[in-house]
Amino acid sequence: MSSPVSPPSGSAKGSNWQDLRPRLISAAVLIIVAATAIGAGGVIYGGLIILTMCGLASELAGLFGLSTRSWRGVLYLGWALCAGIVAYAGRWTQLVAFPMSAFIFGPALWCGNAIIVAAGASLLWLRLGVDTGIWSVVFVIALVVASDSSAYLVGRLVGGPKLAPSISPGKTRSGAVGGLAGAMLAGMLLAWMSNKNGGLPLSSVLLRSAGWAVLLGIVAQTGDLIESAVKRRRGVKDSGTLLPGHGGLLDRFDALLAVAPLAALLSLAAQQGAGFWTVGVGDIFAALMRMMGR
Repeated sequence: MSSPVSPPSGSAKGSNWQDLRPRLISAAVLIIVAATAIGAGGVIYGGLIILTMCGLASELAGLFGLSTRSWRGVLYLGWALCAGIVAYAGRWTQLVAFPMSAFIFGPALWCGNAIIVAAGASLLWLRLGVDTGIWSVVFVIALVVASDSSAYLVGRLVGGPKLAPSISPGKTRSGAVGGLAGAMLAGMLLAWMSNKNGGLPLSSVLLRSAGWAVLLGIVAQTGDLIESAVKRRRGVKDSGTLLPGHGGLLDRFDALLAVAPLAALLSLAAQQGAGFWTVGVGDIFAALMRMMGR
């Protein structure tokens, strides 16, 4: 019997691209909503992130057979909701209580809660907690979108050997390389446009941003593959149907869930007024020393 997540005939090079139109429409709507919230900041941005955290938790619960209409399902959504509210309020020390205590839902949902909370809190921090606010969030999102779009287009046009056929049969090695190239170009472009360089020479900023963009691109693709492996293990093609052409929120934001926490950690080492993409090895070492009280 064929797997429920096996690609349809012709999904490799030479595909009819029938899913491209709904993907583009969904992407356009997401861009409008996200741009409005990011630009507004404050409660509008915070509300969107918290709502998204709840949506992700709902899809994750469904993947593992937990009905959101049951008391445990409602409690699981409440965990994500309260964690988002606490993060928005800047209560970072209290935030860790939510992923730590989510073990009551079992290992899989526990891990999922930790990922959702970490990503949601990171996106709130990047917009509301650092000097580079809007640019930090735009950098992360643009990098993820560029990586995903470049991988999709290059993979469809070039084709070739599969990247991980046992996990995600539609992904190719050429697509993975194209995704990293797209991420690097997007990172360098955003670094140049933002002018949040902390007084560093432009050449240094572009070099550092390219390096971090490639690393974040690798993390993005890893997050995508992990989500694909989970879906394959659960015997489903998509995590949901909310976004035509993309599936569910987990399908669309799997890479962002992986990238946002790393970007937030990098921001802790950035110089005042500089973006996380300007961080160097010396900055990381200095940040570690500060954390250790030295």
